[in-house]
Amino acid sequence: MDDRGRLKFTDFSLDRGSTGLCRARVVLSWPQSTPYVGEAAGLSSQAGEMRCAAQACLAAIALAMPEVGFELVGVKAVRAFDATVVIASLATQGRLDGPRVVGSALVQDDAPRGAALAVLNATNRLLTGLIEPRR
Repeated sequence: MDDRGRLKFTDFSLDRGSTGLCRARVVLSWPQSTPYVGEAAGLSSQAGEMRCAAQACLAAIALAMPEVGFELVGVKAVRAFDATVVIASLATQGRLDGPRVVGSALVQDDAPRGAALAVLNATNRLLTGLIEPRR
């Protein structure tokens, strides 16, 4: 399979502040390019941290491919088959305007990290082999 069209999840961090806010950082990479770092801030709650992580991933994707736009519709952790699955729903804009896409990630203890992975899984389905990243 050709890896040109697939961003890779390189690093993730989530810092919880004492003021009830959190800050997420997602690093994505592409073969033979510099890393794309996305950051976002949000409320430090289970739902807020997942949304913050998802937004950070979208920010990194926007740096890699500014001509393609995604908007976070929602992100949710659900319990299914004795496991936690995080599901992200995205609306597309720009060059891919139209369809909504959904991605998921199986998580153990880190739902925010799973939210970032779910976003990446949703976008990579559309972007694989379609667009070259900005280098």
